[in-house]
Amino acid sequence: MPWRNGGGVTREIAVWPEDAGSDAFDWRISLADVADDGPFSVFPGVDRTLTVVGGEGMDLLVGGEHHIVDEPLWPYDFPGDRETVGHLLGGPVVNVNVMYRRSRTRAATAVVRGTVLLMPPAGGAVLALALEDGAAVDGTGIELDRYDAVLSTDGSPGVLRTMGSALVVTLAPVSRYAPGTP
Repeated sequence: MPWRNGGGVTREIAVWPEDAGSDAFDWRISLADVADDGPFSVFPGVDRTLTVVGGEGMDLLVGGEHHIVDEPLWPYDFPGDRETVGHLLGGPVVNVNVMYRRSRTRAATAVVRGTVLLMPPAGGAVLALALEDGAAVDGTGIELDRYDAVLSTDGSPGVLRTMGSALVVTLAPVSRYAPGTP
Protein backbone atom coordinates (compact mmCIF):
# COMPACT_ATOMS: atom_id res chain seq x y z
CA MET A 1 0.00 0.00 0.00
CA PRO A 2 1.23 3.55 -0.63
CA TRP A 3 2.67 5.56 2.24
CA ARG A 4 0.31 8.18 3.58
CA ASN A 5 2.72 10.92 2.41
CA GLY A 6 3.10 9.36 -1.06
CA GLY A 7 6.85 8.82 -0.60
CA GLY A 8 6.92 5.05 -0.99
CA VAL A 9 5.21 1.72 -0.47
CA THR A 10 4.86 -0.56 2.56
CA ARG A 11 3.81 -4.17 2.99
CA GLU A 12 1.17 -4.43 5.66
CA ILE A 13 1.73 -7.45 7.89
CA ALA A 14 -1.24 -7.00 10.27
CA VAL A 15 -3.68 -4.33 11.39
CA TRP A 16 -6.37 -4.11 14.07
CA PRO A 17 -9.26 -3.84 13.62
CA GLU A 18 -8.93 -5.90 10.46
CA ASP A 19 -9.15 -3.80 7.29
CA ALA A 20 -8.85 -0.55 9.29
CA GLY A 21 -7.61 2.41 7.30
CA SER A 22 -4.72 4.67 8.29
CA ASP A 23 -7.01 6.89 10.41
CA ALA A 24 -8.88 4.09 12.19
CA PHE A 25 -6.39 1.42 13.32
CA ASP A 26 -5.67 0.63 16.96
CA TRP A 27 -2.35 -0.86 15.82
CA ARG A 28 -0.59 -1.64 12.56
CA ILE A 29 2.58 -3.56 11.72
CA SER A 30 4.28 -3.21 8.35
CA LEU A 31 7.53 -3.78 6.47
CA ALA A 32 8.94 -0.91 4.40
CA ASP A 33 11.74 -0.66 1.87
CA VAL A 34 13.26 2.82 2.13
CA ALA A 35 15.42 3.83 -0.82
CA ASP A 36 15.59 7.63 -0.38
CA ASP A 37 15.82 10.29 2.30
CA GLY A 38 12.54 11.99 3.12
CA PRO A 39 9.76 12.88 5.53
CA PHE A 40 7.79 10.30 7.46
CA SER A 41 4.00 10.38 7.41
CA VAL A 42 2.50 12.12 10.43
CA PHE A 43 0.00 10.09 12.47
CA PRO A 44 -1.75 12.15 15.21
CA GLY A 45 -2.11 10.27 18.50
CA VAL A 46 0.10 7.40 17.32
CA ASP A 47 3.38 6.11 18.76
CA ARG A 48 5.81 4.21 16.56
CA THR A 49 8.56 1.64 16.90
CA LEU A 50 11.00 1.35 14.00
CA THR A 51 13.36 -1.61 13.75
CA VAL A 52 16.01 -1.66 11.01
CA VAL A 53 16.13 -5.24 9.68
CA GLY A 54 18.28 -4.58 6.61
CA GLY A 55 20.80 -1.92 5.60
CA GLU A 56 23.01 0.46 7.55
CA GLY A 57 20.32 2.50 9.26
CA MET A 58 18.95 6.01 9.37
CA ASP A 59 19.47 9.39 10.97
CA LEU A 60 15.98 10.35 12.15
CA LEU A 61 15.24 13.99 12.80
CA VAL A 62 12.26 13.73 15.18
CA GLY A 63 10.75 17.05 16.21
CA GLY A 64 14.08 18.75 15.47
CA GLU A 65 16.24 16.24 17.41
CA HIS A 66 18.69 13.83 15.71
CA HIS A 67 18.46 10.14 16.56
CA ILE A 68 20.92 7.79 14.88
CA VAL A 69 19.18 4.46 14.31
CA ASP A 70 22.09 2.37 13.05
CA GLU A 71 22.01 -0.65 15.33
CA PRO A 72 20.43 -3.50 13.36
CA LEU A 73 17.57 -5.30 15.06
CA TRP A 74 17.29 -2.66 17.82
CA PRO A 75 13.72 -1.32 18.21
CA TYR A 76 13.55 2.50 18.38
CA ASP A 77 10.43 4.22 19.80
CA PHE A 78 9.27 7.70 18.78
CA PRO A 79 6.03 9.71 18.61
CA GLY A 80 4.34 9.37 15.23
CA ASP A 81 2.68 12.76 15.53
CA ARG A 82 5.98 14.70 15.55
CA GLU A 83 7.47 15.86 12.29
CA THR A 84 10.07 13.24 11.34
CA VAL A 85 12.58 13.14 8.47
CA GLY A 86 14.76 10.12 7.72
CA HIS A 87 18.25 10.32 6.18
CA LEU A 88 19.80 7.06 5.04
CA LEU A 89 23.26 6.38 6.48
CA GLY A 90 24.60 4.14 3.72
CA GLY A 91 22.01 3.18 1.16
CA PRO A 92 18.56 1.60 1.24
CA VAL A 93 17.14 0.05 4.42
CA VAL A 94 14.33 -2.32 5.31
CA ASN A 95 12.35 -1.33 8.42
CA VAL A 96 9.65 -3.02 10.45
CA ASN A 97 7.20 -0.36 11.64
CA VAL A 98 4.90 -0.89 14.62
CA MET A 99 2.33 1.89 15.00
CA TYR A 100 -0.21 2.03 17.79
CA ARG A 101 -2.78 4.57 18.87
CA ARG A 102 -1.56 5.57 22.34
CA SER A 103 -5.07 6.16 23.72
CA ARG A 104 -6.08 2.56 22.93
CA THR A 105 -3.00 0.33 22.76
CA ARG A 106 0.42 -0.27 24.29
CA ALA A 107 3.05 -2.17 22.32
CA ALA A 108 6.30 -3.89 23.27
CA THR A 109 8.69 -4.91 20.49
CA ALA A 110 11.59 -7.31 21.00
CA VAL A 111 14.02 -9.10 18.73
CA VAL A 112 14.57 -12.66 19.92
CA ARG A 113 16.71 -15.70 19.12
CA GLY A 114 16.08 -19.22 20.30
CA THR A 115 12.85 -20.13 22.07
CA VAL A 116 10.01 -17.93 23.35
CA LEU A 117 6.42 -18.61 24.41
CA LEU A 118 4.04 -16.47 22.36
CA MET A 119 1.28 -15.27 24.68
CA PRO A 120 -1.14 -12.44 23.87
CA PRO A 121 -2.34 -10.36 26.84
CA ALA A 122 -6.06 -10.37 27.66
CA GLY A 123 -7.89 -8.50 24.91
CA GLY A 124 -4.63 -8.01 22.99
CA ALA A 125 -2.46 -9.76 20.44
CA VAL A 126 1.01 -11.16 19.86
CA LEU A 127 2.74 -11.23 16.48
CA ALA A 128 5.97 -13.01 15.61
CA LEU A 129 7.78 -12.08 12.39
CA ALA A 130 10.67 -14.25 11.21
CA LEU A 131 13.64 -12.10 10.18
CA GLU A 132 15.50 -15.10 8.80
CA ASP A 133 14.48 -18.52 7.47
CA GLY A 134 14.14 -21.33 9.98
CA ALA A 135 11.49 -20.38 12.54
CA ALA A 136 8.62 -22.62 13.64
CA VAL A 137 5.82 -22.76 16.19
CA ASP A 138 6.16 -26.05 18.11
CA GLY A 139 3.42 -28.63 17.64
CA THR A 140 1.44 -26.62 15.09
CA GLY A 141 3.13 -27.37 11.78
CA ILE A 142 3.60 -23.62 11.31
CA GLU A 143 6.98 -22.92 9.72
CA LEU A 144 8.10 -19.36 9.05
CA ASP A 145 10.52 -18.26 6.36
CA ARG A 146 11.97 -14.75 6.20
CA TYR A 147 9.24 -12.12 6.70
CA ASP A 148 6.52 -14.71 7.37
CA ALA A 149 4.42 -13.92 10.43
CA VAL A 150 2.08 -15.59 12.88
CA LEU A 151 -0.57 -13.58 14.79
CA SER A 152 -2.63 -14.63 17.77
CA THR A 153 -5.44 -12.71 19.45
CA ASP A 154 -6.99 -15.65 21.29
CA GLY A 155 -4.64 -17.71 23.40
CA SER A 156 -1.10 -18.83 22.77
CA PRO A 157 -0.25 -20.28 19.37
CA GLY A 158 2.63 -22.05 21.15
CA VAL A 159 6.38 -21.81 21.50
CA LEU A 160 8.32 -20.02 18.77
CA ARG A 161 11.71 -21.57 17.97
CA THR A 162 14.10 -19.65 15.76
CA MET A 163 17.31 -20.67 14.04
CA GLY A 164 17.98 -16.95 13.52
CA SER A 165 16.22 -13.78 14.65
CA ALA A 166 12.52 -13.01 14.96
CA LEU A 167 10.67 -9.86 15.95
CA VAL A 168 7.94 -10.33 18.58
CA VAL A 169 5.36 -7.61 19.15
CA THR A 170 3.01 -7.78 22.13
CA LEU A 171 -0.01 -5.47 21.90
CA ALA A 172 -2.23 -4.75 24.90
CA PRO A 173 -5.34 -2.60 25.20
CA VAL A 174 -5.05 0.48 27.39
CA SER A 175 -7.05 0.02 30.57
CA ARG A 176 -9.89 2.43 31.24
CA TYR A 177 -8.84 2.51 34.88
CA ALA A 178 -5.67 3.57 36.63
CA PRO A 179 -3.46 0.71 37.85
CA GLY A 180 -4.67 -0.74 41.11
CA THR A 181 -8.34 0.22 40.71
CA PRO A 182 -11.05 -2.45 40.34
